[in-house]
Amino acid sequence: MTATHSVEKIGGTSMAATSTVFDNVLIAGRKGPDLYNRIFVVSAYAGMTDLLLEHKKSGEPGVYAHFADNETPGAWRGALADVMGAMWARNAEMFARPESREEADKFVAQRVAALEACLDDLDRLRAHGRFCLKEQMTTVREMLAGLGEAHSAHSTALLLRDRGVNAVFVDLTVWNHEDLVSLDDRIRGALDKIDLATQMPIVTGYAGCEGGMVRRYARGYSEMTFSRIAVITGAREAIIHKEFHLSSADPRLVGEAKARKIGRTNYDVADQLANLGMEAIHPRAGRGLRQSGIPLRVRNTFDRHDGGTLICGDYISDKPRVEIVTGLASMQALQFFEQDMVGEKGYDAAILQALTKHGAWIVSKSSNANTITHYLSGTGAAKMARIVSDLEAAYPGAAVTTQPVAMVSVIGSDLSEPGLVPRALTALDKAGIGMIAMQHQIRNVDVQFIVASQDFDAAVRTLHGALIDAPVQPDLAAA
Repeated sequence: MTATHSVEKIGGTSMAATSTVFDNVLIAGRKGPDLYNRIFVVSAYAGMTDLLLEHKKSGEPGVYAHFADNETPGAWRGALADVMGAMWARNAEMFARPESREEADKFVAQRVAALEACLDDLDRLRAHGRFCLKEQMTTVREMLAGLGEAHSAHSTALLLRDRGVNAVFVDLTVWNHEDLVSLDDRIRGALDKIDLATQMPIVTGYAGCEGGMVRRYARGYSEMTFSRIAVITGAREAIIHKEFHLSSADPRLVGEAKARKIGRTNYDVADQLANLGMEAIHPRAGRGLRQSGIPLRVRNTFDRHDGGTLICGDYISDKPRVEIVTGLASMQALQFFEQDMVGEKGYDAAILQALTKHGAWIVSKSSNANTITHYLSGTGAAKMARIVSDLEAAYPGAAVTTQPVAMVSVIGSDLSEPGLVPRALTALDKAGIGMIAMQHQIRNVDVQFIVASQDFDAAVRTLHGALIDAPVQPDLAAA
């Protein structure tokens, strides 16, 4: 039987643009039966999860960080009050109907009160000094994360009902230790009784389940929920609504006029983007869609009539081409040199053990007879010092060094175009950008250029101009 429904996820920044989401995504001119056969998974409104946990970029503490650190006893109470105030302020902006706003505010107040009572009990318990709350802290983080999605899903369902849509609030966040089922079972139990032909489910991006969503997937948990719903229900298509198109480069770097919508690509390319922190979709979420043969479409919430970019498992561009130029402006190159490495085994395993111990994110690696280099992302100076110390202690004869670098990655579903690498190298040389290292995999999906951190922006612009903007030079293409 051919699937008739889609599963669609709306990101936090898009959710914050409430009117646009309703005009371009949720309703978008549809009437009657055309409104249905769509399941929506929603993220928390932009900034809410930062207030609940900690700011994703700056690290500024939210409720969880205040409670866990406890540097200022009771500071978490003020942070939680700020969350409720922010949620009420959001409701005030969205609801025109007083009764609906009152219902939305009441929902938030009840959830915040329940969380406050739980945190208050734990706060008193740890004050005795005989109790270690390490395990409970993980649970606290899970509970707080779920509040953001519960608020956005509940409010969205209410707003839809005010507009005559038969929307159903599907709350996957509610759980207890007697009810820790798997994510798949949580989803089946919540959706089994819903008639997709006449009801529109608005589902929380967070789901309380065995193993913990935040513990397992960090901030990518809503994409896992979205992916599993698509797989379990056999969706015809999975759609992510973001605040931008999946483009050939960051428009802020190459200019709005030069950045091109990709249009079509495959899951292999999506994996490369995820590895660089530019997630089209969380890699584990993409795996389920790919294995189930469900195509993923990435659409721009603010461009209603554009079909976006379609990601399929078997797509390969009609002719070899670069689809995107992106990368990481700040990385660390960890070099391990050991003269006695030639012909010996085990060095790789020891290095990986140290990197795993300290939670380093490995973006790429290279090796030769006596040197192994790992390119690491999100690894601060203190963490790097500990990694180096561990490796030097294990291998006193080795030279272990670190170097700040940037990586610019040229990505496409088929990069077998003759002369592509020479064109890139020539362009970088003409721009006065020195190349520290380069890697080109046999699979022909990406080429990685390692440059100095200060050259990152210029390298992206240069490679985009040479490989995407400019036509192929006949003499190089034939080389």
